[in-house]
Amino acid sequence: MIWVMLLIMFILLFMGFPMKIPMIVAPIVLLIVYFPDLDPMVLTQQYFSGVQPFVLLAVPMFIFAADIMSVGTTANRLLEFVGRFIGHVKGGYAITTAATCTLFGSISGSTQATVVAVGKPMRQKLLQSGYKNSQAIPLIINASDVALLVPPSIGMIMYAVVTGTSVGELFIAGILPGVIIFLFFAVYSYILARRKGIEGQEKATWKERLQATRRALLPLGFPVIIVGGIYSGFFSPTEAAAVSVLYAVVLEVFIYKKIKITELPKIAESTGVVTAAVFILVAAGTALSWVLSYAKLPQELTNAVLGTDPTAIKVLLIVALFFFIGCMFVDPLVVIIILTPIFYPVAMDAGIDPIVLGVLITLQAAIGSATPPFGVDIFTAVAVFKRPYLEIIRGSGPYLLMLLAISLLFIFFPEIITFYRYL
Repeated sequence: MIWVMLLIMFILLFMGFPMKIPMIVAPIVLLIVYFPDLDPMVLTQQYFSGVQPFVLLAVPMFIFAADIMSVGTTANRLLEFVGRFIGHVKGGYAITTAATCTLFGSISGSTQATVVAVGKPMRQKLLQSGYKNSQAIPLIINASDVALLVPPSIGMIMYAVVTGTSVGELFIAGILPGVIIFLFFAVYSYILARRKGIEGQEKATWKERLQATRRALLPLGFPVIIVGGIYSGFFSPTEAAAVSVLYAVVLEVFIYKKIKITELPKIAESTGVVTAAVFILVAAGTALSWVLSYAKLPQELTNAVLGTDPTAIKVLLIVALFFFIGCMFVDPLVVIIILTPIFYPVAMDAGIDPIVLGVLITLQAAIGSATPPFGVDIFTAVAVFKRPYLEIIRGSGPYLLMLLAISLLFIFFPEIITFYRYL
């Protein structure tokens, strides 16, 4: 059955249909061919149930807030703030890029929004300081993927919807892994700059640093509101999303006045298009997962791959491999929706913490989204920077190796992910 499903999906994709069409058609065909006595209305119920969880309300609001900030001045203020403090060291422009991607990711929760908002201004600065496109763009793409790990991660929200895990706890657990990835990238950027003889920017005075800090104070309020509000129990993740939209509007429309209030409907329209695509994928993925579960394919797959009574380490290694490969070809949200129900029960039986599993899955989704051949952020970069595909992926190797090493670090030392429980 699984080969029939894959064949249907590949044929439709090869014919040029968007991903949502194969995901809708495949379960319908499987139901008609293999379970003709089953009422087709069951699928309709699954489509609706997939988009019913209340926490999904956070998705369009976080996307809307990210869209507002991408158009506004938030990213530039964060760039200035980081650059004033670390831009003068070897590889300062590259380290500034990685740090700003991490900060903006903690505001937007979107890898593609981060590529656009941070990548556009920083690519030119990187090129002017001596980097090649094949060095600058892979850094931007891979550093932007930290946005999928740190709150408000949309990938984590999807994992929470599928498994019932606490979104707030997932958000908190993603912070340290995101910082670790930034530190790896920063060290690599420093070493690369020394090897290539690339200097940093002129060292800023403390007066300039103070001015940059003042300009960045309000944008830095975003992660404080989201993480602080959720961690303190002041509001839920969904309420945090609503507050982030209000905060973005107040900041960009009324304080910075970069966006006119009449421009908000156009930004909201763009958000609506993205949200509609996401929700269609969620609904279709839920129905597909249900059909697979009804056919008992997850049990057959996990038994074939993992055997009987697998260890926690083996389960995590296999999960990382499957999600990494899946996200190289398909949108990360789709992979999370389809594969998580397959591996989650096995992981729980192996005694794996659902928070650890969620962060590891989200990390693989982040890595895969920047990995050839079809990582979604690669094509975002092609569209934004208007550079050839091969030039964009040429320098991705070192970042991929670092991210895979970090994955192994988390697999063998999961306490890094659950650090907040020891505070």
